[in-house]
Amino acid sequence: MRVLVAEDEEILAELVATGLRRAGFAVDTVYSGDAALAYLGLHDYDVVVLDRDLPRVHGDDVARGLVASGSRTRILMLTAAGSMEDRVAGLDLGADDYLGKPFEFPELVSRVRALRRRSARPVPPQLERHGVRLDTVRRTVSRDGRELDLSPKEFSVLQLLLEADGGTVSAEELLERAWDANADPFTGAVRVCMSKLRGKLGEPALIRTVQGVGYAL
Repeated sequence: MRVLVAEDEEILAELVATGLRRAGFAVDTVYSGDAALAYLGLHDYDVVVLDRDLPRVHGDDVARGLVASGSRTRILMLTAAGSMEDRVAGLDLGADDYLGKPFEFPELVSRVRALRRRSARPVPPQLERHGVRLDTVRRTVSRDGRELDLSPKEFSVLQLLLEADGGTVSAEELLERAWDANADPFTGAVRVCMSKLRGKLGEPALIRTVQGVGYAL
């Protein structure tokens, strides 16, 4: 759902981030190990795509720090060195998965999704409530058998509402989980997205606003 890309090659980092956003993830990018530690301390990420050879603070030390803190964030380690010894060393540091450079982008997306499913907050393959069915694997949504064409952001917001199983989700939590760190909390982004999502879900209305608290489905 929310991913941090820590990669010192800025062009590669932005290409990876753009592709992950198109796959429906909220993504932040940093280019050094100290920045990665700072972001990991500020935000609750599901997965960090971590280049092993980061400047200022080595990627190995970022992984060690993350594991030592007891964080739930899963680690997908990237490196230009792809030998078996390197893979074993990376996994021994606490990485959950390992991918050598160069890599095929569909494989990266698939591995990030797999790590998300293995996180401490497991998500079932299908979520369903009040006739709305969301498939987290195929990334499809339907209501009463009618297929819905949702944007990646709308899909993420709807998934969070379905995961809450009738509970209320605050606008702050939606921003934290479905938008990246550049989102301005005062722009009304959540309200605008919610309005579009309600329109696509159709009548009768399913998403209710809990005044002063958030949204519930």
